[in-house]
Amino acid sequence: MPNKQTTDMQQVWQQDRDHYIHPWTDFSTFKEEGSLVLADSDNVHVKDGEGREYLDGIGGLWCVNIGYAREEMAQAIADQIRQIPYYSCFGHHTTVPAAQLAAKLAELAPGNLNHVFYGCGGSVANDTAVRIIHFYFNQLGKKSKKKIISRIDGYHGSTYMAMSITGVKFDHIGFDIEEQLVSHISCPNPYRRPAGQSLEEFCNEKVQELEDKILELGPDNVAAFFAEPIMGAGGVIVPPEGYHKKTLEVCRKYGVLYVSDEVVTAFGRLGHMFASEAEFGIVPDIITCAKGLTSGYLPLGATILSDEIYDVISKPQADGALFTHGFTYSGHPVSCAAGVKNIEIMERENLCGHVKDMGQYFEDQVKTLIDLPIVGDVRGRKFMMCIENVANKETKELINPDAKVGNRIADHCQARGLIVRPLAHMNVLSPPLTLTKEHIDFLVATLRESIEATMEDLKAEGFI
Repeated sequence: MPNKQTTDMQQVWQQDRDHYIHPWTDFSTFKEEGSLVLADSDNVHVKDGEGREYLDGIGGLWCVNIGYAREEMAQAIADQIRQIPYYSCFGHHTTVPAAQLAAKLAELAPGNLNHVFYGCGGSVANDTAVRIIHFYFNQLGKKSKKKIISRIDGYHGSTYMAMSITGVKFDHIGFDIEEQLVSHISCPNPYRRPAGQSLEEFCNEKVQELEDKILELGPDNVAAFFAEPIMGAGGVIVPPEGYHKKTLEVCRKYGVLYVSDEVVTAFGRLGHMFASEAEFGIVPDIITCAKGLTSGYLPLGATILSDEIYDVISKPQADGALFTHGFTYSGHPVSCAAGVKNIEIMERENLCGHVKDMGQYFEDQVKTLIDLPIVGDVRGRKFMMCIENVANKETKELINPDAKVGNRIADHCQARGLIVRPLAHMNVLSPPLTLTKEHIDFLVATLRESIEATMEDLKAEGFI
Protein backbone atom coordinates (compact mmCIF):
# COMPACT_ATOMS: atom_id res chain seq x y z
CA MET A 1 0.00 0.00 0.00
CA PRO A 2 1.54 3.38 -0.97
CA ASN A 3 2.30 5.73 1.90
CA LYS A 4 0.55 9.05 2.33
CA GLN A 5 3.30 11.05 0.63
CA THR A 6 3.22 8.77 -2.43
CA THR A 7 -0.58 8.96 -2.57
CA ASP A 8 -0.53 12.75 -2.36
CA MET A 9 2.12 13.06 -5.04
CA GLN A 10 0.21 10.68 -7.30
CA GLN A 11 -2.78 12.97 -6.92
CA VAL A 12 -0.66 15.98 -7.79
CA TRP A 13 0.70 14.14 -10.85
CA GLN A 14 -2.87 13.38 -11.94
CA GLN A 15 -4.08 16.95 -11.37
CA ASP A 16 -1.15 18.27 -13.35
CA ARG A 17 -1.71 15.87 -16.24
CA ASP A 18 -5.45 16.57 -16.39
CA HIS A 19 -5.46 20.35 -16.02
CA TYR A 20 -2.09 22.09 -16.42
CA ILE A 21 -1.06 23.10 -19.96
CA HIS A 22 2.74 23.17 -19.86
CA PRO A 23 4.96 25.33 -22.07
CA TRP A 24 6.76 23.36 -24.80
CA THR A 25 4.75 20.20 -24.14
CA ASP A 26 5.19 17.10 -26.29
CA PHE A 27 1.57 16.00 -26.40
CA SER A 28 2.56 12.73 -28.10
CA THR A 29 3.93 11.52 -24.75
CA PHE A 30 2.55 13.86 -22.08
CA LYS A 31 -0.82 12.19 -21.55
CA GLU A 32 0.90 8.89 -20.84
CA GLU A 33 4.06 10.04 -19.03
CA GLY A 34 2.88 13.22 -17.29
CA SER A 35 5.40 15.36 -15.42
CA LEU A 36 8.16 14.83 -12.91
CA VAL A 37 6.75 16.47 -9.78
CA LEU A 38 9.42 18.52 -8.02
CA ALA A 39 8.67 19.17 -4.37
CA ASP A 40 11.79 20.39 -2.55
CA SER A 41 15.14 22.06 -3.18
CA ASP A 42 18.40 23.20 -1.61
CA ASN A 43 21.27 25.13 -3.22
CA VAL A 44 22.03 23.20 -6.45
CA HIS A 45 19.71 20.23 -5.84
CA VAL A 46 15.99 19.60 -6.30
CA LYS A 47 13.93 16.67 -5.02
CA ASP A 48 10.93 14.99 -6.56
CA GLY A 49 7.80 13.98 -4.69
CA GLU A 50 9.30 10.61 -3.78
CA GLY A 51 12.35 12.25 -2.21
CA ARG A 52 14.81 11.44 -5.01
CA GLU A 53 17.49 14.12 -5.33
CA TYR A 54 18.84 15.61 -8.57
CA LEU A 55 21.64 18.03 -9.28
CA ASP A 56 19.96 20.73 -11.34
CA GLY A 57 22.16 21.18 -14.39
CA ILE A 58 19.85 23.78 -15.96
CA GLY A 59 19.17 26.19 -13.09
CA GLY A 60 15.40 25.82 -13.44
CA LEU A 61 15.51 27.47 -16.87
CA TRP A 62 18.78 29.43 -17.04
CA CYS A 63 17.71 31.40 -13.99
CA VAL A 64 18.28 30.07 -10.43
CA ASN A 65 21.66 31.79 -10.25
CA ILE A 66 22.08 32.13 -6.47
CA GLY A 67 20.82 28.58 -5.84
CA TYR A 68 17.63 27.25 -4.33
CA ALA A 69 15.92 27.88 -1.00
CA ARG A 70 17.95 30.88 0.16
CA GLU A 71 16.52 31.86 3.54
CA GLU A 72 17.43 35.53 3.29
CA MET A 73 15.68 35.74 -0.08
CA ALA A 74 12.56 34.22 1.46
CA GLN A 75 12.81 36.73 4.32
CA ALA A 76 13.20 39.71 1.99
CA ILE A 77 10.14 38.62 0.02
CA ALA A 78 8.12 38.04 3.21
CA ASP A 79 9.17 41.41 4.65
CA GLN A 80 8.04 43.24 1.54
CA ILE A 81 4.72 41.42 1.51
CA ARG A 82 4.14 42.58 5.09
CA GLN A 83 5.02 46.18 4.23
CA ILE A 84 3.22 46.71 0.92
CA PRO A 85 2.55 43.68 -1.29
CA TYR A 86 1.35 45.66 -4.29
CA TYR A 87 0.67 49.12 -5.58
CA SER A 88 0.17 50.35 -9.11
CA CYS A 89 3.18 52.14 -10.60
CA PHE A 90 1.03 53.85 -13.24
CA GLY A 91 1.57 57.58 -13.47
CA HIS A 92 2.97 59.22 -10.36
CA HIS A 93 3.10 56.34 -7.87
CA THR A 94 6.06 54.14 -7.00
CA THR A 95 7.32 51.85 -4.26
CA VAL A 96 10.67 51.71 -2.49
CA PRO A 97 12.05 48.50 -4.07
CA ALA A 98 10.96 49.49 -7.60
CA ALA A 99 12.91 52.74 -7.33
CA GLN A 100 15.90 51.14 -5.61
CA LEU A 101 16.22 48.34 -8.14
CA ALA A 102 15.94 50.72 -11.09
CA ALA A 103 18.78 52.80 -9.68
CA LYS A 104 20.89 49.68 -9.10
CA LEU A 105 20.31 48.42 -12.64
CA ALA A 106 21.30 51.82 -14.03
CA GLU A 107 24.49 51.64 -11.96
CA LEU A 108 25.34 48.14 -13.22
CA ALA A 109 24.38 48.54 -16.87
CA PRO A 110 27.03 49.75 -19.33
CA GLY A 111 27.32 53.25 -20.77
CA ASN A 112 24.36 55.53 -20.22
CA LEU A 113 21.67 52.86 -20.06
CA ASN A 114 20.07 54.59 -17.10
CA HIS A 115 16.33 54.07 -17.48
CA VAL A 116 14.36 50.94 -16.58
CA PHE A 117 10.94 49.71 -17.64
CA TYR A 118 9.64 46.66 -15.74
CA GLY A 119 7.63 43.69 -16.99
CA CYS A 120 7.06 40.12 -15.86
CA GLY A 121 9.76 38.30 -17.83
CA GLY A 122 11.99 38.17 -20.88
CA SER A 123 9.28 37.89 -23.52
CA VAL A 124 7.57 41.00 -22.18
CA ALA A 125 10.92 42.81 -21.92
CA ASN A 126 11.49 42.23 -25.64
CA ASP A 127 7.89 43.11 -26.56
CA THR A 128 8.34 46.33 -24.60
CA ALA A 129 11.56 47.07 -26.46
CA VAL A 130 9.77 46.85 -29.81
CA ARG A 131 6.88 49.04 -28.70
CA ILE A 132 9.20 51.68 -27.25
CA ILE A 133 11.46 51.61 -30.33
CA HIS A 134 8.48 52.24 -32.59
CA PHE A 135 7.28 55.03 -30.31
CA TYR A 136 10.80 56.52 -30.29
CA PHE A 137 11.00 56.74 -34.06
CA ASN A 138 7.43 58.09 -34.24
CA GLN A 139 8.51 60.86 -31.89
CA LEU A 140 11.44 61.65 -34.17
CA GLY A 141 9.12 61.84 -37.16
CA LYS A 142 10.64 58.68 -38.70
CA LYS A 143 7.39 56.77 -38.85
CA SER A 144 8.53 54.31 -41.50
CA LYS A 145 11.28 52.88 -39.26
CA LYS A 146 9.39 49.85 -37.99
CA LYS A 147 11.11 46.67 -39.23
CA ILE A 148 13.05 44.40 -36.91
CA ILE A 149 16.00 42.19 -37.85
CA SER A 150 17.01 39.19 -35.76
CA ARG A 151 18.79 35.90 -36.39
CA ILE A 152 17.89 32.35 -37.27
CA ASP A 153 18.13 30.29 -34.07
CA GLY A 154 17.93 33.42 -31.93
CA TYR A 155 15.41 33.13 -29.09
CA HIS A 156 13.60 36.19 -27.72
CA GLY A 157 10.41 34.87 -26.12
CA SER A 158 6.98 33.44 -26.83
CA THR A 159 4.55 36.35 -26.79
CA TYR A 160 3.29 37.06 -30.31
CA MET A 161 5.89 39.73 -31.04
CA ALA A 162 8.77 38.07 -29.20
CA MET A 163 8.12 34.75 -30.96
CA SER A 164 8.04 36.57 -34.28
CA ILE A 165 11.51 37.93 -33.49
CA THR A 166 12.61 34.46 -32.39
CA GLY A 167 14.34 32.61 -35.24
CA VAL A 168 14.04 29.05 -33.93
CA LYS A 169 11.92 27.64 -36.78
CA PHE A 170 10.84 24.60 -34.76
CA ASP A 171 9.04 26.92 -32.34
CA HIS A 172 6.91 28.37 -35.15
CA ILE A 173 5.33 25.06 -36.21
CA GLY A 174 1.55 25.42 -36.19
CA PHE A 175 1.61 28.98 -34.81
CA ASP A 176 1.34 32.31 -36.60
CA ILE A 177 4.06 34.97 -36.46
CA GLU A 178 4.34 38.53 -37.76
CA GLU A 179 6.23 37.99 -41.00
CA GLN A 180 5.96 41.48 -42.49
CA LEU A 181 7.59 43.26 -39.58
CA VAL A 182 10.44 40.83 -38.82
CA SER A 183 13.30 39.56 -40.98
CA HIS A 184 15.89 36.96 -40.02
CA ILE A 185 19.52 36.68 -41.04
CA SER A 186 21.79 33.66 -40.67
CA CYS A 187 22.95 32.21 -37.38
CA PRO A 188 26.64 33.02 -36.68
CA ASN A 189 27.45 29.42 -35.67
CA PRO A 190 31.18 28.82 -36.16
CA TYR A 191 30.76 25.03 -35.88
CA ARG A 192 28.52 24.99 -38.96
CA ARG A 193 30.65 27.33 -41.14
CA PRO A 194 31.72 26.01 -44.56
CA ALA A 195 34.80 23.79 -44.67
CA GLY A 196 37.96 25.78 -45.27
CA GLN A 197 36.45 29.12 -44.25
CA SER A 198 38.37 30.98 -41.54
CA LEU A 199 36.61 32.38 -38.50
CA GLU A 200 37.42 35.91 -39.66
CA GLU A 201 35.95 35.26 -43.11
CA PHE A 202 32.87 33.68 -41.53
CA CYS A 203 32.43 36.64 -39.18
CA ASN A 204 32.74 39.19 -41.98
CA GLU A 205 30.27 37.23 -44.11
CA LYS A 206 27.64 37.28 -41.34
CA VAL A 207 28.20 40.98 -40.63
CA GLN A 208 27.87 41.76 -44.33
CA GLU A 209 24.62 39.82 -44.37
CA LEU A 210 23.21 42.19 -41.75
CA GLU A 211 24.25 45.23 -43.78
CA ASP A 212 22.82 43.71 -46.96
CA LYS A 213 19.50 43.02 -45.19
CA ILE A 214 19.29 46.63 -43.94
CA LEU A 215 19.96 47.89 -47.47
CA GLU A 216 17.43 45.45 -48.94
CA LEU A 217 14.70 46.58 -46.54
CA GLY A 218 15.80 50.23 -46.71
CA PRO A 219 17.58 52.00 -43.83
CA ASP A 220 14.58 54.31 -43.44
CA ASN A 221 12.42 51.25 -42.71
CA VAL A 222 14.65 49.33 -40.28
CA ALA A 223 14.21 50.17 -36.60
CA ALA A 224 16.30 47.66 -34.65
CA PHE A 225 18.54 44.61 -34.60
CA PHE A 226 17.96 42.08 -31.78
CA ALA A 227 20.87 39.86 -30.72
CA GLU A 228 21.69 37.70 -27.72
CA PRO A 229 25.38 38.02 -26.75
CA ILE A 230 25.42 34.20 -26.70
CA MET A 231 22.41 32.55 -28.31
CA GLY A 232 20.73 30.42 -25.65
CA ALA A 233 17.79 28.22 -26.65
CA GLY A 234 19.09 28.12 -30.24
CA GLY A 235 22.00 25.97 -29.08
CA VAL A 236 24.39 28.16 -27.04
CA ILE A 237 25.99 29.74 -30.10
CA VAL A 238 29.06 31.87 -29.33
CA PRO A 239 29.62 34.12 -32.36
CA PRO A 240 33.13 34.58 -33.77
CA GLU A 241 35.44 37.17 -32.20
CA GLY A 242 34.46 40.71 -33.15
CA TYR A 243 30.98 39.84 -34.44
CA HIS A 244 29.06 42.01 -31.97
CA LYS A 245 31.36 45.02 -32.39
CA LYS A 246 31.05 44.85 -36.16
CA THR A 247 27.27 44.39 -36.18
CA LEU A 248 26.96 47.35 -33.80
CA GLU A 249 29.03 49.46 -36.21
CA VAL A 250 26.67 48.51 -39.05
CA CYS A 251 23.67 49.50 -36.94
CA ARG A 252 25.24 52.85 -36.06
CA LYS A 253 25.99 53.48 -39.75
CA TYR A 254 22.32 53.21 -40.71
CA GLY A 255 20.62 54.59 -37.58
CA VAL A 256 19.37 51.16 -36.47
CA LEU A 257 18.99 50.59 -32.73
CA TYR A 258 20.90 47.67 -31.23
CA VAL A 259 19.02 45.56 -28.66
CA SER A 260 21.15 43.19 -26.60
CA ASP A 261 18.92 40.42 -25.26
CA GLU A 262 20.62 39.53 -21.97
CA VAL A 263 17.72 37.55 -20.54
CA VAL A 264 20.10 34.60 -20.11
CA THR A 265 23.58 36.16 -20.05
CA ALA A 266 23.01 38.87 -17.42
CA PHE A 267 23.49 38.47 -13.66
CA GLY A 268 26.53 36.28 -13.52
CA ARG A 269 26.10 33.46 -16.02
CA LEU A 270 29.26 34.55 -17.84
CA GLY A 271 30.91 36.09 -14.79
CA HIS A 272 29.51 39.62 -15.21
CA MET A 273 26.35 41.41 -14.13
CA PHE A 274 25.93 42.33 -17.81
CA ALA A 275 27.92 40.64 -20.58
CA SER A 276 27.45 43.09 -23.48
CA GLU A 277 30.36 45.37 -22.67
CA ALA A 278 32.34 43.28 -20.16
CA GLU A 279 32.50 40.16 -22.35
CA PHE A 280 31.89 41.44 -25.88
CA GLY A 281 32.98 45.09 -25.82
CA ILE A 282 29.73 46.76 -26.89
CA VAL A 283 27.35 49.27 -25.36
CA PRO A 284 23.96 48.65 -26.99
CA ASP A 285 21.05 51.08 -27.10
CA ILE A 286 18.79 48.75 -25.10
CA ILE A 287 19.38 45.76 -22.86
CA THR A 288 16.57 43.36 -22.02
CA CYS A 289 16.92 41.11 -18.98
CA ALA A 290 14.95 38.78 -16.71
CA LYS A 291 15.66 35.26 -15.33
CA GLY A 292 18.77 35.86 -13.18
CA LEU A 293 17.44 39.30 -12.19
CA THR A 294 15.61 37.59 -9.31
CA SER A 295 17.29 34.19 -9.72
CA GLY A 296 13.84 32.92 -10.66
CA TYR A 297 12.43 33.45 -7.16
CA LEU A 298 9.71 35.73 -8.55
CA PRO A 299 8.74 36.78 -12.09
CA LEU A 300 10.45 40.00 -13.21
CA GLY A 301 11.93 41.41 -16.39
CA ALA A 302 13.40 44.77 -17.35
CA THR A 303 13.98 46.79 -20.49
CA ILE A 304 16.91 49.15 -19.90
CA LEU A 305 17.10 52.22 -22.16
CA SER A 306 19.85 54.69 -23.01
CA ASP A 307 19.64 58.37 -22.13
CA GLU A 308 19.23 59.17 -25.83
CA ILE A 309 16.12 57.03 -26.15
CA TYR A 310 14.65 58.20 -22.84
CA ASP A 311 15.17 61.86 -23.70
CA VAL A 312 12.99 61.38 -26.78
CA ILE A 313 10.22 59.19 -25.36
CA SER A 314 9.90 61.25 -22.16
CA LYS A 315 8.72 64.36 -24.02
CA PRO A 316 4.91 64.59 -24.34
CA GLN A 317 3.91 64.01 -27.97
CA ALA A 318 0.72 66.08 -27.64
CA ASP A 319 -1.17 68.11 -25.07
CA GLY A 320 -2.52 65.75 -22.44
CA ALA A 321 -1.00 62.66 -24.08
CA LEU A 322 0.47 59.91 -21.93
CA PHE A 323 3.13 57.24 -22.41
CA THR A 324 0.50 54.53 -22.67
CA HIS A 325 2.52 51.38 -22.21
CA GLY A 326 2.64 49.19 -19.12
CA PHE A 327 1.17 46.34 -17.15
CA THR A 328 -0.68 45.84 -13.90
CA TYR A 329 2.42 44.22 -12.45
CA SER A 330 5.04 46.62 -13.83
CA GLY A 331 7.42 47.37 -10.97
CA HIS A 332 5.71 44.88 -8.64
CA PRO A 333 7.23 45.72 -5.25
CA VAL A 334 7.69 42.13 -4.06
CA SER A 335 9.40 41.08 -7.29
CA CYS A 336 11.58 44.19 -7.18
CA ALA A 337 12.49 43.46 -3.55
CA ALA A 338 13.60 40.02 -4.69
CA GLY A 339 15.70 41.66 -7.39
CA VAL A 340 17.36 44.01 -4.91
CA LYS A 341 18.14 41.14 -2.52
CA ASN A 342 19.35 38.90 -5.36
CA ILE A 343 21.91 41.47 -6.51
CA GLU A 344 22.94 42.13 -2.90
CA ILE A 345 23.64 38.41 -2.40
CA MET A 346 25.55 38.18 -5.68
CA GLU A 347 27.75 41.16 -4.83
CA ARG A 348 28.37 40.15 -1.22
CA GLU A 349 29.33 36.60 -2.16
CA ASN A 350 31.23 37.70 -5.28
CA LEU A 351 29.33 35.20 -7.41
CA CYS A 352 30.67 36.80 -10.59
CA GLY A 353 34.20 36.14 -9.36
CA HIS A 354 33.22 32.58 -8.48
CA VAL A 355 31.87 32.08 -12.02
CA LYS A 356 35.07 33.41 -13.58
CA ASP A 357 37.02 30.86 -11.54
CA MET A 358 34.73 27.84 -11.16
CA GLY A 359 32.99 28.55 -14.45
CA GLN A 360 36.28 28.14 -16.25
CA TYR A 361 36.75 24.77 -14.55
CA PHE A 362 33.20 23.83 -15.55
CA GLU A 363 33.81 24.86 -19.16
CA ASP A 364 37.10 22.95 -19.31
CA GLN A 365 35.62 19.78 -17.80
CA VAL A 366 32.56 19.73 -20.06
CA LYS A 367 34.87 20.08 -23.06
CA THR A 368 36.56 16.78 -22.10
CA LEU A 369 33.42 15.05 -23.43
CA ILE A 370 34.54 15.86 -27.00
CA ASP A 371 36.39 12.51 -27.10
CA LEU A 372 33.09 10.61 -27.14
CA PRO A 373 32.20 9.28 -30.62
CA ILE A 374 28.85 11.08 -30.98
CA VAL A 375 29.91 14.40 -29.43
CA GLY A 376 30.62 16.69 -32.37
CA ASP A 377 30.93 20.00 -30.55
CA VAL A 378 31.12 21.30 -26.99
CA ARG A 379 30.68 25.05 -26.85
CA GLY A 380 29.73 27.95 -24.64
CA ARG A 381 31.33 29.99 -21.90
CA LYS A 382 31.45 29.61 -18.13
CA PHE A 383 28.07 28.40 -16.78
CA MET A 384 26.37 28.36 -20.20
CA MET A 385 27.36 25.27 -22.21
CA CYS A 386 26.01 23.03 -24.96
CA ILE A 387 26.88 19.55 -26.23
CA GLU A 388 25.98 18.88 -29.87
CA ASN A 389 25.64 15.22 -30.81
CA VAL A 390 26.24 13.99 -34.36
CA ALA A 391 26.29 10.76 -36.35
CA ASN A 392 29.59 11.59 -38.04
CA LYS A 393 32.17 13.88 -36.45
CA GLU A 394 33.95 14.37 -39.77
CA THR A 395 30.94 15.43 -41.84
CA LYS A 396 28.90 16.77 -38.87
CA GLU A 397 25.91 14.80 -40.15
CA LEU A 398 23.12 14.62 -37.57
CA ILE A 399 21.72 11.49 -36.00
CA ASN A 400 18.26 10.52 -37.29
CA PRO A 401 15.79 12.86 -35.48
CA ASP A 402 13.60 9.83 -34.67
CA ALA A 403 16.33 8.74 -32.25
CA LYS A 404 15.63 11.78 -30.06
CA VAL A 405 19.22 11.67 -28.91
CA GLY A 406 19.02 14.77 -26.69
CA ASN A 407 16.02 13.35 -24.85
CA ARG A 408 17.69 9.97 -24.43
CA ILE A 409 20.75 11.54 -22.87
CA ALA A 410 18.58 13.68 -20.59
CA ASP A 411 16.61 10.59 -19.50
CA HIS A 412 19.79 8.66 -18.69
CA CYS A 413 21.07 11.65 -16.72
CA GLN A 414 17.84 11.95 -14.76
CA ALA A 415 17.97 8.27 -13.84
CA ARG A 416 21.45 8.95 -12.42
CA GLY A 417 20.47 12.04 -10.41
CA LEU A 418 21.21 14.86 -12.88
CA ILE A 419 18.87 17.14 -14.83
CA VAL A 420 20.08 18.46 -18.20
CA ARG A 421 18.03 20.10 -20.93
CA PRO A 422 17.44 18.33 -24.26
CA LEU A 423 17.20 20.49 -27.39
CA ALA A 424 16.70 18.11 -30.33
CA HIS A 425 20.17 16.57 -30.90
CA MET A 426 21.76 18.83 -28.26
CA ASN A 427 21.95 19.06 -24.47
CA VAL A 428 22.24 22.36 -22.67
CA LEU A 429 23.79 23.12 -19.27
CA SER A 430 23.02 26.28 -17.29
CA PRO A 431 23.39 25.32 -13.61
CA PRO A 432 23.13 27.52 -10.52
CA LEU A 433 26.21 29.71 -10.17
CA THR A 434 26.99 28.18 -6.77
CA LEU A 435 28.38 24.91 -8.15
CA THR A 436 31.52 23.60 -6.47
CA LYS A 437 34.30 21.51 -7.99
CA GLU A 438 32.69 18.38 -6.53
CA HIS A 439 29.34 19.25 -8.13
CA ILE A 440 31.03 19.81 -11.48
CA ASP A 441 32.92 16.52 -11.29
CA PHE A 442 29.69 14.65 -10.58
CA LEU A 443 27.85 16.47 -13.38
CA VAL A 444 30.49 15.75 -16.03
CA ALA A 445 31.01 12.13 -14.95
CA THR A 446 27.25 11.54 -15.04
CA LEU A 447 26.98 13.13 -18.47
CA ARG A 448 29.75 10.88 -19.76
CA GLU A 449 28.02 7.76 -18.43
CA SER A 450 24.71 8.91 -19.89
CA ILE A 451 26.12 9.64 -23.34
CA GLU A 452 27.84 6.25 -23.34
CA ALA A 453 24.56 4.56 -22.31
CA THR A 454 22.78 6.44 -25.09
CA MET A 455 25.34 5.25 -27.64
CA GLU A 456 24.61 1.67 -26.61
CA ASP A 457 20.89 2.32 -27.11
CA LEU A 458 21.46 3.85 -30.52
CA LYS A 459 23.66 0.97 -31.65
CA ALA A 460 21.13 -1.61 -30.48
CA GLU A 461 18.37 0.16 -32.43
CA GLY A 462 20.44 0.73 -35.56
CA PHE A 463 20.65 4.51 -35.38
CA ILE A 464 24.47 4.51 -35.38
